[in-house]
Amino acid sequence: MEVSIILPTYNEKENIKILIPKIENELFLANKIKGEIIVVDDNSPDGTANAAARLNKKYHNIVVVVKEKKEGIGAALRVGYNAAKYGIILSSDSDLSFEIKDMKKLLDAINSGNDIVIGSRHMALGRYEKPNLSTLIKGIVSRFGNVLVRIISGVPIHDFSANFRAIKKHAWQNIRTNEKTNSILLEMIMKSYYKGYKLVELPVRFKDRIYGESKLNLKKEAPKFFIKLLYYTWKCRILKSY
Repeated sequence: MEVSIILPTYNEKENIKILIPKIENELFLANKIKGEIIVVDDNSPDGTANAAARLNKKYHNIVVVVKEKKEGIGAALRVGYNAAKYGIILSSDSDLSFEIKDMKKLLDAINSGNDIVIGSRHMALGRYEKPNLSTLIKGIVSRFGNVLVRIISGVPIHDFSANFRAIKKHAWQNIRTNEKTNSILLEMIMKSYYKGYKLVELPVRFKDRIYGESKLNLKKEAPKFFIKLLYYTWKCRILKSY
C-alpha cells in the first residue's frame, strides 16, 4: 500500500512533533506501508514548518509546503492533495484529535474497493469526547448540524465536517473542488456522491486537543457552511452539475 498523508497546519508545532513520529512508527512502519507526509503550513509564527523540516532529517519522507498567506483549511488541503504522489490520499487534522488506528481503518476500507472513506464522529460507535463545556457545545452543534446537512443534501453520511478521510487520487482529481474554507469538506462529499463514486463512512474517535488552540469559530463558520450547503445541494442534487 502507498499513501500520501496530508496535514494542514497553523501553529501546531507541539502537536506535529508527536503526531508525525506516531504516523511513521504506528502506521507506516508497523503495517509496512510506503508513505509520505505532506505538511501544508499557513505560515505559522510558532515554527511549525521548521519542526516538520527537522523531522524530515530523520524520516526522509516529509514534504513541507509553506503558504505565503493564511487562506483557510480548504486552500491548504487542495495544495496538499494536488501535491500527493501516491494513489491513496488521507487527510487529518494535526492536533492529535484522531487516532492512528483509525487511519488504518480508513485505508483498509479504501483497499476494499471504496473510492472515498469518511471518518465519522457521529455515526453509531463513533465517539466525540466532550471533556469541558466549550467542547460539549461544539459537539452538540456538530451533531445536530450534520443531521441537517444529511437531510438537505440527500447524502446518507453522518459527519460532513471532519477533516479525517481517505480518497483515491483519481477520484480527487475528478471532483475538482473550489472551496478555500472548511466548506471543502462538504464539497468533497457531495461531488463524490453525486458523481457516483463509492462512498462509505466508518466510526472514529475524536478527542479534544491538548496543545494549542482550536481554529474553529462556530459563530463565523456555521452560517457560511449552511449557505454552501444550500449552494451545493442546488448544484449537485437539483441541477446534477458537478
